[in-house]
Amino acid sequence: MPFHIRLRVDPNAPCLLTDPTLAPQIITAARHYHVVKRWCLKLMVVMPDHIHMIACFPAEPGMSRTIANWKAYLSRRHGAKWQVNYFDHRLRNDDEYVEKAHYIRMNPVRVGLCDAPDDWKWVVDGREA
Repeated sequence: MPFHIRLRVDPNAPCLLTDPTLAPQIITAARHYHVVKRWCLKLMVVMPDHIHMIACFPAEPGMSRTIANWKAYLSRRHGAKWQVNYFDHRLRNDDEYVEKAHYIRMNPVRVGLCDAPDDWKWVVDGREA
């Protein structure tokens, strides 16, 4: 079952997730988790202060532990500063999945960071992970 996940930076210690030294590390770590099957990443878009993703998680260790470990790695190794919790929403059907994927891909366009979704380079498409 896929989930929409949103991870935010710590508002008290903000960092720029799209920094050219940090964003590639986030993308690499996300792809690694996909390859080693800690999650099945369908889509990820890295924004300056948050990340949207659609992913499925194995029962063990589960979504919470997997996300906590991933965030901890990025904090220790690359200085990412995260908000303690995260948002998640189970996508219950194909229509909801398509709607949320479109919303996520359009996020950089909506806030004026690029003109078209394909112009935004901080994206992992699960087919490419």
